Amino acid sequence: MEKETKNGETTNAEAGGRGAAIRQIRMEDAENWLELCRSLDAETAFMLYEPGERRTTVPEQTERIASALLHPRSIVLIAECEGRIAGYIEARGSNVNRIRHSAQIVVGILQAYSGRGIGTRLFEKLENWARERGIYRLELTVMAHNEAAVSLYRKMGFRQEGIRKHSLRVEGRYIDEYAMAKLL
Repeated sequence: MEKETKNGETTNAEAGGRGAAIRQIRMEDAENWLELCRSLDAETAFMLYEPGERRTTVPEQTERIASALLHPRSIVLIAECEGRIAGYIEARGSNVNRIRHSAQIVVGILQAYSGRGIGTRLFEKLENWARERGIYRLELTVMAHNEAAVSLYRKMGFRQEGIRKHSLRVEGRYIDEYAMAKLL
């Protein structure tokens, strides 16, 4: 059962306290969001950064949040669960006329919270936000062997548009990425 609170958060009350509050990021979330990003870097090879490679400082993360909050075509949504940020989805749009209908997406959810519907709910809230702003195309890339993510994206209506051959080098191996998009 999902409900929206007065400040725009959505909550999902599930059995066993598995629910998560979905809301737009705030400036005071910088340290916790950076901690989440570093945790994702450490627990999975599916994110861009390798463990320990992210050199972002809390003030830099705060600037990143400020940029997203000020830009009318960008947003960061977080999922709070059990007192911590369990995942996020970020969309970066542009004011350039020819691409202002599009936004690039990055998403990350801690493994301990996967399978709880958090990814689905993040995408649903993001899509509502995008529609309200006239953003018609959502784009992302995903490692071709990341079956769980590819499955989620397909479930959410994303379609593969191409393959970026050997676009990443992970643990000494070249990795292909799928370019995927959804038209709203």
